[in-house]
Amino acid sequence: MRRTVFNEDHEAFRETIRAFIEAEVVPVYDEWFAAGQAPRDFYYKLGELGIFGINVPEEFGGAGLESHKFEAVLYEETARAGVQFGGSGVHVLLALPYIKMLATDEQKKRFLPKFVSGEEMWAIAMTEPGTGSDLAGMKSTAKLSEDGTHYVLNGAKTFITGGVHADRVIVCARTSAPTAEDRRHGISLFAVDTKSEGYSVGRKLDKLGLKTSDTAELAFVDVKVPVEDLLGEENKGFYYLGHNLASERWGIAFGAYAQAKAAVRFAKQYVQERTVFGKPVAHFQNTKFELAACQAEVDAAEAVADRATEALDAGELTPAEAASAKLFCTEVAHRVIDRCLQLHGGYGYMNEYPIARLYADNRVNRIYGGTSEIMKSIIAKDMGL
Repeated sequence: MRRTVFNEDHEAFRETIRAFIEAEVVPVYDEWFAAGQAPRDFYYKLGELGIFGINVPEEFGGAGLESHKFEAVLYEETARAGVQFGGSGVHVLLALPYIKMLATDEQKKRFLPKFVSGEEMWAIAMTEPGTGSDLAGMKSTAKLSEDGTHYVLNGAKTFITGGVHADRVIVCARTSAPTAEDRRHGISLFAVDTKSEGYSVGRKLDKLGLKTSDTAELAFVDVKVPVEDLLGEENKGFYYLGHNLASERWGIAFGAYAQAKAAVRFAKQYVQERTVFGKPVAHFQNTKFELAACQAEVDAAEAVADRATEALDAGELTPAEAASAKLFCTEVAHRVIDRCLQLHGGYGYMNEYPIARLYADNRVNRIYGGTSEIMKSIIAKDMGL
């Protein structure tokens, strides 16, 4: 079946990204993997390549496009090469929508040119120790000073992707207490400068997968945040967070599909080269059947991912549809990658093989952005159940 989601511009972009990965990422990726993060100067290269500015208005140095299809190409090409671009995915997929949606003209002039160039890398801090997915239960506070010039931020966050290298972090904190009628009331968003006094980066967390993506704990002790760095209106943060969940879940869904597609590619290459009992592993019927079944699942996931991409670009992707795409694509990727690792035998368990790293990287897809169980709840509610 011929795909229709991409055009000539997307394919030209694909060629550029593939060449960039081969020249700038693959030769040093093992070093990044061992270090547990991509080097900070790599993000300047992504800025020069234009990766960060695709969906940023031209007046702020971007390309002015309103499409997620170039991001989709990035997902496919990084997965194909068995690499990650560090924590830069959060910079574009998660942080940028909040800047575009909530920032004032003055804030956009301050933030976006540096965002595009990579001079300022962004992250978003929602999760707190002990709260997990219960964002309404967050304890971090931001109290307005008596003179009204700044907020005083106190609290802690964890699982913050991009948190080590971040120059600005969108921090969610309580500016008012929750009400009896609405636990979600009172949360606000702030664009916090990580150089602020009292802001500190704690442990760089040692994750099962996504090793080149720096993930950290953050702490705030009497951090002064200028009122000019409030994003949107006070106390409406929970609504803002929900507004962008569809695009976040689309990104996880498409990334998972891309990983499954890559896994089949890695397995096919391996079984054609690996010899057992004097024959290539690809010669055995079980190998053929396993890869055929995996390819059929990848074809289905591709159709779901592409449909969700078109809906997202058209502004029509509903929360339930995004949840469905995430649930399906991440579950497919889980099954396919596991089966493709099995075809590698013992070598599939070795980190020198991309299938092993892919296996570890993929596992979080069914957890972050909302667990598979939460996705099922959203879908069931949409069904009227």
